[in-house]
Amino acid sequence: MNAGRRLAEPDTPDPAWLLVTVSTAGGTGSLRVLVWRKLRSLGALYLQSSVCLLPARPELAREVRQLAERVVRDGGGARVLTVAVTEPAEQQRLVAELNDARDQEYREVLERVPAFLDELATERTKGRATYAEVEESEADLDRFRAWLGKIEARDYFGAPAGAAARDAVAGCVRELDAFEAEALAAEAPPAPGPHLRALPAPPATGAAATAAAAAARPS
Repeated sequence: MNAGRRLAEPDTPDPAWLLVTVSTAGGTGSLRVLVWRKLRSLGALYLQSSVCLLPARPELAREVRQLAERVVRDGGGARVLTVAVTEPAEQQRLVAELNDARDQEYREVLERVPAFLDELATERTKGRATYAEVEESEADLDRFRAWLGKIEARDYFGAPAGAAARDAVAGCVRELDAFEAEALAAEAPPAPGPHLRALPAPPATGAAATAAAAAARPS
């Protein structure tokens, strides 16, 4: 999880916000895409097509101002203002809207998890617990982790569905670990073990032989 963007506790949201206005009318088509991707990746809450809000946190302010400078440099227009929401009800509404957006993203992760688990179960049923399948599933799991990490990075107020999404991905990790153990047992050669057998004792000689013969004679 990227904790750097989550400085406020979920139950004590910051009252200050960054109000971002951007116009790419004088720039290139690629500038419009760049702005859209960047603000979406930050989890901005759009009030209208070119106006959005973000929590007023130092790391976000830095990224947004860098974006605004890029827009102006490339022929567009942008402003970044710090505003305060003084009405508690409006503050709660803004936080709820951001949480709803993150919950929707977390639910998309949750919707994909059953297919991952079903694929592992199918390969087990078919007796195909192999290294190739492990590699393929690891790639899928890496995509889950990266996807989840991006959502967490813009989850500023602890959206409720986050815990379920994290638990689901952790379950995928456990299932893949078990699948990998099965593949190892099926494909890897058995570990070499000790092969020991008792050897006969060498015959006694010299004084030892004399003593043994004396002990064997009946008294």
